[in-house]
Amino acid sequence: MQALVSIHDLMPETMDQVETILVWLKERSVPPATLLIVPGKPWSVSQIDRLRKLADHGHTLAAHGWHHHTHPRKLYHRIHARLISRNVAEHLDLDSQNVLGLLHRSREWFRQNALPLPDFYVPPAWALGSISPADLAAAPFQMIETTRGILFLSGVQKPRFEKLPLTGYEADTSLREFFLRHWNSSQARKAIRTRKPLRISIHPNDLQLHLTNQLDQQIRNVKQFIDYTSL
Repeated sequence: MQALVSIHDLMPETMDQVETILVWLKERSVPPATLLIVPGKPWSVSQIDRLRKLADHGHTLAAHGWHHHTHPRKLYHRIHARLISRNVAEHLDLDSQNVLGLLHRSREWFRQNALPLPDFYVPPAWALGSISPADLAAAPFQMIETTRGILFLSGVQKPRFEKLPLTGYEADTSLREFFLRHWNSSQARKAIRTRKPLRISIHPNDLQLHLTNQLDQQIRNVKQFIDYTSL
């Protein structure tokens, strides 16, 4: 089985946890991962230097929203927040033009801070929200990840989409543990059956939550780790 490894929610307040996860992954012979950076947080110069060093060590920096926080107003967003995303799916509060503006602002932050410009974007909670085909074609990224898979953008109004299995381990309640354990097992079986890479998504607190053993086992079951750029 092949796998892609990403670490979500890299913010000033989670840097230590993310770097601990990177050590944990290295101990398991996992190569540099894709790191999802939340640009709109209060980053210090020294923290940005740490991001630069992570990039220098081979980790891919990707953009991940702006604030990674929102106050759901619409009914669908409130239901989504209750069942899935809590209060992080900031795209769901925006119309198409504002989603596009967020995408540009998120990428431009990397340029302003002399960091490698990302070609890969992951909306918080994988929720891209309402964006028109024309605005999507104007997005400043080559790839956008959603729950179902990857959108490959090429400046045309109809991007190519590839479905890929996805796992997550952010199980901080018994209900989430039950659901995610079964979900992750089914997604790993799907990756083997379809011969498509499994997207292993790790969040900063996952090593302290209820599914660390499953994460460890699924990492050990991978025969080859690949990068998103190789898709």
